[in-house]
Amino acid sequence: MVPILLVLLLVLLLFGAGFALKILWWVALAVLIIWLLGFLFRGAGGGRGRWYRW
Repeated sequence: MVPILLVLLLVLLLFGAGFALKILWWVALAVLIIWLLGFLFRGAGGGRGRWYRW
């Protein structure tokens, strides 16, 4: 009974890690797109240099 529970726990952990990694890839892609858009708008605006405050 205990080995079956350990295998099921391992499957749940691997499934959760795979789901979390997939979500993190999408978040990283969104951040990259926002950064690139900000870089392009900064160059087009010709303002004070930074498009963000921090």
